[in-house]
Amino acid sequence: MERRTYKNGVTLVGSSEGPVAFAFTERTGGVSHPPFSSLNLGTHVGDDPAAVGENRRLVLEALGCEDALCHLIVPNQVHGDHVAVVRSPDEEALDAVRAEVADGADAVVCTLPGVPVLLCFADCVPVLLTCERGFAVVHSGWKGTIAGIAAKAARVLAQETGAAPREIRAYIGPHITGAEYEVSTELIERFAERFPGVVALGPSRLLDLAACIRAALGEAGVSAENVCDPDLSTVRENDRFFSYRAENGRCGRHGAVAIMR
Repeated sequence: MERRTYKNGVTLVGSSEGPVAFAFTERTGGVSHPPFSSLNLGTHVGDDPAAVGENRRLVLEALGCEDALCHLIVPNQVHGDHVAVVRSPDEEALDAVRAEVADGADAVVCTLPGVPVLLCFADCVPVLLTCERGFAVVHSGWKGTIAGIAAKAARVLAQETGAAPREIRAYIGPHITGAEYEVSTELIERFAERFPGVVALGPSRLLDLAACIRAALGEAGVSAENVCDPDLSTVRENDRFFSYRAENGRCGRHGAVAIMR
């Protein structure tokens, strides 16, 4: 999938074709200062809120939807498995969704044109799901992965749009990969129990979250050939993406963003 586009210094990896425009952002082209340099999209890391706001505007401008900035949905991510749904253009309904995601959500399904959704990352796995009549943006850290949040979002997307799971396309964004993510013995055992045949027990405690996500999506009926994972590493490509682990916990956040036209 890795199609990089550039606008005014902002680099996006994704697609602006079809009914859903979507992208994973890179870390350059923004206005934030170190250690958040420069396209930090997270408000919770200690960066200047005005800089974050401008960075978000720049991303939507690069995606071709700057005029939708006032409708932007950015949930408070809590490493859970709650999936919020944006389906009604009624302002009261949109306000209710904003209140819902402020309380915590790690996936947003949207079937409403003109409403962009942004989630933020710095090692956890971003997942974008698209179909003809909607999309989902998913934050899948280890807690979300073992809870199957990407698969849950795919099921909700299918239900909300009437799409068959085989019609859904999934895109896995930059994350800490299985070659870099060492976890505890207890955690690797939990994943091996949940994903037998995907996670193996042995001397290595390296955990491949993307492989587990692909397996969970398969359980939800998403075809393997419709899952795109370009193996973008936040650690190996720390010049392109933020990494909490590589930067010792002090860094900005890149994003996964989508909008229905």
